[in-house]
Amino acid sequence: SLCAGGAPSLSYQELKDLKKTNVLHIDVRERWEIDRFGKIPASINIPLGELVEALQMNPTDFKEQYNQKMPSKSDPVVFSCLAGTRSKQALGFAMSLGFS
Repeated sequence: SLCAGGAPSLSYQELKDLKKTNVLHIDVRERWEIDRFGKIPASINIPLGELVEALQMNPTDFKEQYNQKMPSKSDPVVFSCLAGTRSKQALGFAMSLGFS
């Protein structure tokens, strides 16, 4: 299950279509889950426990750590996890930090 600001849940096809645009896809699963179950192409992994800190990083540090440009507060971001619970939490964290 996937989560996005405008639509609480996205289908796989909706995500595929969004990924053709300039959306940042953050997978909030733990690193061992990525190792075990695989990485979603063109996503970056920021485990949920690191997310609040990551979204408040200096953009240079973010790029260095995650090899990706840090999203601005108005950039489109999609969160995903295994079942949808952590991605909903991630959305809440991001919104509380001022992301739209």
